[in-house]
Amino acid sequence: MDCMHPFIRDALVPGIFFWLVGYLAGIVLFFTQYREILGWILIVVFTPFTIAVTWWWFLNRMQPALRYYAGVGIAWSIIAIVLDYVFIVNLFSSAGYYTLHIFLYYGLMFVIPVGVGMFLMWRERDIRSG
Repeated sequence: MDCMHPFIRDALVPGIFFWLVGYLAGIVLFFTQYREILGWILIVVFTPFTIAVTWWWFLNRMQPALRYYAGVGIAWSIIAIVLDYVFIVNLFSSAGYYTLHIFLYYGLMFVIPVGVGMFLMWRERDIRSG
């Protein structure tokens, strides 16, 4: 894995991991009484999980520029959009899939790495000046 370019690694590994975890959890919830609100359940449960894993992923390294985190966020959003389309909309002929919680999820996939990156950059700057 160390032979991968850092941006490609940071974009693909967590991006696909987050999508896959949510996809599998969604399949499990689909077969419960919570089927109608499964998207909101996933947002509430997995947003803190995604923030924590993203924090851990970027914590102990030199902090790149904010545009790096923005690029990672764009990549995670694109991964989520493409994999959702291929493995949910097309596979299950899910015409009514795109609702408010889906667009919120795509936005969070961008905002989370940017927010975590901004905080880590601020923290590192604060440690160096303090």
